[in-house]
Amino acid sequence: MPSFDIVSETDMQEMSNAVNQVVKEITTRYDFKGSKASIELADNSITVVGDDINKLNTVTEILRAKLVRRKLEASCLEYQEAEDASGGCKRQLILIKQGVSIELAKKIVKAIKQEKMKVQASIQGEQVRVTGKKRDDLQAVMALVRGMDSDRPLSFSNFRD
Repeated sequence: MPSFDIVSETDMQEMSNAVNQVVKEITTRYDFKGSKASIELADNSITVVGDDINKLNTVTEILRAKLVRRKLEASCLEYQEAEDASGGCKRQLILIKQGVSIELAKKIVKAIKQEKMKVQASIQGEQVRVTGKKRDDLQAVMALVRGMDSDRPLSFSNFRD
């Protein structure tokens, strides 16, 4: 039986490249000369530091532009509240969303069942497996999921015939 998985994965190599480009731009821009602005990539988060809230917002806008150029969706980032850091600076933590959350998975399964398609959808960890008898039914599910409003970019993998 044909099946596929609905997943939410962010290419961490492209994310690393985007952050490195932001670092280069910060070091060369005139308005950041003598500034303590910086950006660092951790496992599943990005830490942005700026002299004030305006510099912090400028660095996050540069990051967003670099992500778009690298064909990464900005919706994979979850911005936390800016907080005070040492030296009178501001720090902001940006989380990188990976995997399909339980709430989103339930929403996807519910939407598929409401359409009364001849497929089975099951939640398996951080992904949703969709199985059906016909390839056309699976493609209809893909179109449905693409049209849904989700808080993170969704992709389809492991398509088996």
